[in-house]
Amino acid sequence: MKKSALIFALVAFLLTIGVALISPFCTPCLALLVGVVAGYLAGVFDKPVDKSAAVKKGALAGLLAGIGGIIGQVVGAIINGVAVGPEGAANLLQQMGLSTGGDITSTYWIAMVVSTVCFGLLNIAIMAGMGALGGLLWNQINNKTVPPPVVPMQ
Repeated sequence: MKKSALIFALVAFLLTIGVALISPFCTPCLALLVGVVAGYLAGVFDKPVDKSAAVKKGALAGLLAGIGGIIGQVVGAIINGVAVGPEGAANLLQQMGLSTGGDITSTYWIAMVVSTVCFGLLNIAIMAGMGALGGLLWNQINNKTVPPPVVPMQ
């Protein structure tokens, strides 16, 4: 589980930076995929013996990958905020025909922080849940229990 969590925390960190540069609205889609693969690989690396252990290890791997993802989202939001800034957001709104209502600097930064925190927490929850699903999938595919051998009666 530790290997999977570390690998996918780094993967989530890097991918989320890239996706957060475009829009934080796209990060939950990334969380679905990264979470399930992290959970599945937790089963591959640890080979838990029963379904509940596989689900727990998968959920924990997804949760830890989600922590890497939220750190990446914060970094991506900082880069996006510096690159676009309130002026760039105002220009984008004006191009779409919406009025900004004056100075949007404080509103822009508040919206940036709130959206980063909300999407980050949502992504952690999604990755933990999908990690549990990945662990369950690994268990269903690879951890078949073999019935005990039948002993002939004498």
